[in-house]
Amino acid sequence: MKKVLLSLAALCFAPSAATLADELPQVANVLARRITSLNGSWNYIVDVQEEGYYDYRMKPMRGGFFLNAKPQRPEDLIEYDFDKAPTMQVPGDWNTQDERLFFYEGTVWFKRSFDWHPNGDRRTLLYFGAVNYEAHVYVNGRLAGHHVGGFTPFNYDVTDLLHEGENFVILKVDNKRRAENVPTLIFDWWNYGGITRDVLLVDVAPTYVENYCLGLASAEVDRRGNRPVTFSVKLNRAEAGRQVVLSIPELKLQQVVTTGSDGTATLTFNARKLQLWSPASPKLYDVEIRLDEEVLRDEIGFRTIQARGKQLLLNGEPIFLKGISIHEEKPHGGGRANSTDDAHTLLSWAKELGCNFVRLAHYPHNEYAVREAERMGILVWSEIPVYWTIAWTNPDTYQNAEHQLTDMILRDQNRANVIIWSIANETPHSPERDQFLGRLAKHARSLDASRLISMAMEVTSASNFQNRLQDNMSQYVDVVSFNQYIGWYRDVNDAAKMSWEIPYDKPVIVSEFGGGAKYGLHGEKNQRWTEEFQENLYRENCAMLDKIDGLAGTSPWILKDFRSPRRVLNGVQDYYNRKGLFSDRGEKKKAFYVLKEWYEKK
Repeated sequence: MKKVLLSLAALCFAPSAATLADELPQVANVLARRITSLNGSWNYIVDVQEEGYYDYRMKPMRGGFFLNAKPQRPEDLIEYDFDKAPTMQVPGDWNTQDERLFFYEGTVWFKRSFDWHPNGDRRTLLYFGAVNYEAHVYVNGRLAGHHVGGFTPFNYDVTDLLHEGENFVILKVDNKRRAENVPTLIFDWWNYGGITRDVLLVDVAPTYVENYCLGLASAEVDRRGNRPVTFSVKLNRAEAGRQVVLSIPELKLQQVVTTGSDGTATLTFNARKLQLWSPASPKLYDVEIRLDEEVLRDEIGFRTIQARGKQLLLNGEPIFLKGISIHEEKPHGGGRANSTDDAHTLLSWAKELGCNFVRLAHYPHNEYAVREAERMGILVWSEIPVYWTIAWTNPDTYQNAEHQLTDMILRDQNRANVIIWSIANETPHSPERDQFLGRLAKHARSLDASRLISMAMEVTSASNFQNRLQDNMSQYVDVVSFNQYIGWYRDVNDAAKMSWEIPYDKPVIVSEFGGGAKYGLHGEKNQRWTEEFQENLYRENCAMLDKIDGLAGTSPWILKDFRSPRRVLNGVQDYYNRKGLFSDRGEKKKAFYVLKEWYEKK
């Protein structure tokens, strides 16, 4: 194997260097394309002091990579043989793969070699499911691109950076928290660093289907059982006159659309005898989308979701969302969840609880999780990490949030189970915040009018046993959702006596409630951290929730205990948020059975 030596003469590592690859909009349904996985063992180097970008004068350099060395002359620059560096698994987080990096926030360099052979005029995209948080991507020593945001996909056309035979890709990954980021400096989950989702080479034609959207145009159905279906498609190039064929073999349906000068096309047509997707019957149809000889295959369900007065209507029928919130951590111990198996286990626990709905908090979860939930008949609330005290007046912060929102919607717009796009969680009220979130809500609706918009609000008016929800964002959302921790952060002995005033003619979701308990710790029901305390808290909260007018669903906090550096109580928390109904090892707490029984009555 050819050594990869990162040296002054060989590489162009300046962070300000011009990007040499084309940064492209996200390519949809990537797993249905011609792909080569770059998952597996990657070499890595921990760069605590950012020396990979500095020369012997400690100034930004045009190339060169050395560690723990300060040569006095340029000719003394130390070349580092990356192939002798240790390895870790990708996808994965560095916090649980190297014990020295458990709390680490900073830069780690990753490198992987691979073989590549040109295939006529076809193009090669380099795709990342997610990298947390900031990534500089280099292919064969040349800067391919720069991405900010830890939970959404991105890809580059790297064809012109590749050559026949052995190639290599290097990532500079930085997970440091910053005030202008989304999320910002303070958040209540583990800041897992690394290449946390799939890395793929994607082989595409020069002109390919970049994205598409297929779904019911409305809840209407005529006397013959026809339902209006809308199909839209976007090519990667603005080419007119290209024909795209949509086929749904089970329905014996085939439609052809022709692109306009912008490379897009839209068609509305009628479909008969559609079986609608629902939690009780999660029907998915095999769908084929053909452009020339390329065929994209997907599984797509059809359903409608509406807010009418204080009711939620799924396929025109009232539904109560029996939910639970979930963080993206592995089921039996910490670490970023990153597979269908991880998702299936977590979602199976939710099903056992009696859930038909999950809130995937507080960031877009892996595509595997969303698709597995769809197959299992579980509705989804999907969220971007606009969390707590965002830099509301910073234009770059807004663009970052909007970009994450766009990428979340574009990735999952064909998933029938996704019914709510959430734009924020527990954000303090201010005019600046209202303007920021109002723009996000309008942007989400402009991209997708077929789903509902919500956010997890805060309760700002409470005294004794009276609570009032009032938020200027109520004008922008379809569903009024809020978090409340009566009996935990508000230490009230009898939550069942609480009354709520929610002055909006909209469905209500209590998006968080709960309290902490350490699995196996037992005592009196008024003894904090015991399972009995959490059990009693759930009993009282369920009795209180039954009295909320317009209650359309809940997603208590949270399915399982998850890691958080804010939770430092020795012997109890030990860097875990203990509000889970399951322990971090997957053991049920007593409160699990209280919520399960309540859901069985809904």
